[in-house]
Amino acid sequence: MKKKNGLLPPDWRPRKAYKDFDFLGSPDARTVRVLCEFVEPQSRLRKLRVKNTIVFFGSARTLPPDVAKDKLATVRKDLKANKKSAGRLGLAEEAAQCDLHMSKYYADAVALSGKLTEWSLSMTKLTDRFIICSGGGPGIMEAANRGAFEAGGPSMGLNISLPFEQVPNPYQTRELAFEFHYFFIRKFWFVYLSRALVVFPGGFGTFDELFNLLTLVQTNKTRKETPIVLYGSEYWNEVIDFDAMVRWGVIKPEDLNLFRICDGVQPTFDYLKDELTRTWLKPKTK
Repeated sequence: MKKKNGLLPPDWRPRKAYKDFDFLGSPDARTVRVLCEFVEPQSRLRKLRVKNTIVFFGSARTLPPDVAKDKLATVRKDLKANKKSAGRLGLAEEAAQCDLHMSKYYADAVALSGKLTEWSLSMTKLTDRFIICSGGGPGIMEAANRGAFEAGGPSMGLNISLPFEQVPNPYQTRELAFEFHYFFIRKFWFVYLSRALVVFPGGFGTFDELFNLLTLVQTNKTRKETPIVLYGSEYWNEVIDFDAMVRWGVIKPEDLNLFRICDGVQPTFDYLKDELTRTWLKPKTK
């Protein structure tokens, strides 16, 4: 800014802090950015009258069945054509077989999300409806949003900026798609509106989200009744021995009642429908 005789020009104005993007992106403005990730979703969800969500968690790496089948076929074709690379391709075939086995969970997540969405759309009162919510990325997250989309309903995606795996899926509703920088605020929005949680097989991120909510329920930090379903007994009974945790005394026997392990789309849908009807839709008796 050039000055005349050392004075600022008469039309000059200092820049307002909230229009200073260099400042807003600086470490000093971190608290402002954190507050934005609380307030902006709140404002948008209020305008869209979203009050209840059913949250789906699960692996970002789970493939759709058709993609998994094509991947296995390609690996086997390469294995036949490249005998010298049999060892490496053999490992790739095992991985592709695992992907195909896991793809059943993608299909089940699509189907379950679709049934829940159809049930929700049948409700006459908009604020009673349950919106499917996922992390917005690929895998089980995509399956959850896809099921709602194919059923003709909206769904929410709580995306987060990551260096890998987190690519927004195309099935989430544009107005309900959010992008977060901070994990802890994203977790807040997962929990705050959730009326039920369905956890499909997943890795570290899925475990982090699951145990975060279980801890909140166990310690009464969230007082609402939230049915928690671990979908797929084959997976959950192998990777976590909850009974052993009781035997070792690190959790109480009654803590096993904080969740239910379910198999099959229809039984899981029936359980969630019954629980959500009981806890959120039936008039409260005095």
